[in-house]
Amino acid sequence: MSKIRACITGVGGYLPDDVLTNFDLEKMVDTNDEWIVSRTGIKQRHILKGENMGTSHMGAKAVLQLLEKTNTKPEEVELLICATVTPDYQFPSCANLICTQAGLNTFGSFDVSAACSGFLYALSTAVAFIESGRYKKIIVVGADKMSAIMDYTDRTTCVLFGDGAGAVMIEPSKDENGIIDFILNSDGTGEKMLFMKGGGSRYPATEETVKNKWHYVFQDGQPVFKFAVTRMADVSAEIMERNNLVGDDIAWLVPHQANKRIIDATARRMNISDEKVMLNIQNYGNTTAGTIPLCLFDYEKQLKKGDNLILASFGGGFTWGSIYLKWAYDPK
Repeated sequence: MSKIRACITGVGGYLPDDVLTNFDLEKMVDTNDEWIVSRTGIKQRHILKGENMGTSHMGAKAVLQLLEKTNTKPEEVELLICATVTPDYQFPSCANLICTQAGLNTFGSFDVSAACSGFLYALSTAVAFIESGRYKKIIVVGADKMSAIMDYTDRTTCVLFGDGAGAVMIEPSKDENGIIDFILNSDGTGEKMLFMKGGGSRYPATEETVKNKWHYVFQDGQPVFKFAVTRMADVSAEIMERNNLVGDDIAWLVPHQANKRIIDATARRMNISDEKVMLNIQNYGNTTAGTIPLCLFDYEKQLKKGDNLILASFGGGFTWGSIYLKWAYDPK
C-alpha cells in the first residue's frame, strides 16, 4: 500500500477593514515612516476594531471563504486546527469558536500555540492526521489579533504587528504533489527575549501586572533578530539539502513576515532570487500565525501545480521550522 500524502487544496484569507499606516503611528509614538520602512519593510498594517471582536471573528471569515472557494459543505470537514497566540479566551479554544461561527459544529477542533511558527506546527499536525488515514478533510487556520496585546506607547513593538487570518484545506493528494517534508525546532532559552509576561499561570492578572504592562508583547530586538536570521535561514537550507534541492529547483519561498531583512537573509542562504520570495509585510506587518497562509492567499493565482515551495518561520519561545511541499493545483 502506497503512503498517503497530504496536500493543500484551497486557501482563504481575511483582513480587517481598518488600516494603521506608518504616518498614523507618527502621531501616536516617537517614530517615522522612514525609520520603520528601512528597518522592517512595513508600511501599514490592518487592525480589527469593534466591540467583542476577537481572533475567532477573523478566523471564521477566512474559513467561510475557504469553504466557498473549495465548494466544501460544512459537514464534509472532519477537524479544524487553529494556530494562534491571541485566542479570544484562555478557554474555550479559538478553534472551537471559529467552528461555531462558521457553522462547523459536529467535529473536533483545537488550538496550537507556537507563536509565529504556529501555522507550520498546526499544518504539520494536520499532515500527520491525513497520512495516518484518520481524516480526509482538515482545515488549518493561522490567525492573530496582535493589536490586542500591543502597547501603542512602545515604538519598538507597536510598529511591527497587525491583525489577520488565513486558512487552508488539507486533503489526501491524488498524485505525487503535496507536503513532502517538514522540520520543527524549539529552544526555551529564548523565553524572556520575546514573550508576554502576564496572563498565564506564573503571573496571573493582578493590579501589579496591569500597572507594569506585563499583558503586552515584550521583545528584546537585537538578540531576537540575530537568532531569527540564523535559525530561519539554517532550517530552510537544511530542508533543501535533505531533499536534494538547490535554489533553481524552488519556485517560491514562503517566509514568515516578521522583518524584510530576515526574509532577505533567508533567500540569500537558499540562493534564490527576490522574485521567488512571497512578500506582503509592507501591507500587513507581522500577523504572527497568519503570515504564511496570507502569503499563500495573496499569491495563490501565481502558483502552478508541481511548484516546489519552501515555507519557513521563526517565532517567540523560540520556535522555528520549515516545510517542503509541491503545490497541488493550478490557479482557479
